[in-house]
Amino acid sequence: MSKISIKNTNNPSIVKFELEESIVKGQNFEFKNIDETKNSPLAKQLFYLPFVKTVYISGNFIAIEKFSIVEWEDVQEEVAQQIEDFISNGGEIIILDASNKKLPITIYAETTPNPSVQKFVCNKLLTKTLVECKNIDESLPSPLAKELFQFPFIKEVFIDENYISITKYEIADWAEITMELRSFIKEYIENGNIVVDETQIVKTDTHSKQQEAYFENLDVTSQQIVNILEEYVKPAVQSDGGNIMFESFDSNSKKVKVVLQGACSGCPSSTFTLKNGIENMLKQMLNDNEIIVEAINA
Repeated sequence: MSKISIKNTNNPSIVKFELEESIVKGQNFEFKNIDETKNSPLAKQLFYLPFVKTVYISGNFIAIEKFSIVEWEDVQEEVAQQIEDFISNGGEIIILDASNKKLPITIYAETTPNPSVQKFVCNKLLTKTLVECKNIDESLPSPLAKELFQFPFIKEVFIDENYISITKYEIADWAEITMELRSFIKEYIENGNIVVDETQIVKTDTHSKQQEAYFENLDVTSQQIVNILEEYVKPAVQSDGGNIMFESFDSNSKKVKVVLQGACSGCPSSTFTLKNGIENMLKQMLNDNEIIVEAINA
């Protein structure tokens, strides 16, 4: 049996355990909890380790995302040995049966308030961590985005949860390209290709600001602002194919800075929405009429 190689990734929470031979071909598996491991006895066993958060199985590797209760350097050798022992004892990594056949994927297109952006919605989860690619050089975490940039009319790709927001150049009209893109995305996902490889996501400031530790270190007013944005604003923004994220709050100037992403970035109507919607909401809910909201396009 081949030796397991331990490989770090761009995401410090995720480590890859690589084998010399391929485990699965043309398919990728993600297990978020033990209830999802019916077709993977190995993933089921790994979830008995209290620090395992998510298990990915693809190509020739098993990637594991951990909770923050441990550091990888303290446990990775033990995990590699457990995987080796499991395989050498004849354990099955993946049980391929009828349930592993092509998933029926549906993709439908939605217009957004931004005329340059179209939202393509899928009937399955595509990523747990949002990915924004302003150009092909930023598409390392998303093989799908890299493929989409082969179309000459695509300017930016934003992927979050179950949708892909695509920004186009003015050289093309949505009426001419929507069906082509919809078919391409549908076939890409149905063939088991990777949409987002979360092991390749570099932990930037944007990602660190989505973590609980960041929230806990904010002042009370900033925490209130984050909660209001998450509960009352983000769902509406996501339905329009974008995202909004708290950046900062200055208690002296009463200025709230937020980051707009996806369809909201550069949207002609976003300024109106900020001033007449979000700003008024924060003034009312925080009982402070001096609050000003300023947008930063990601």
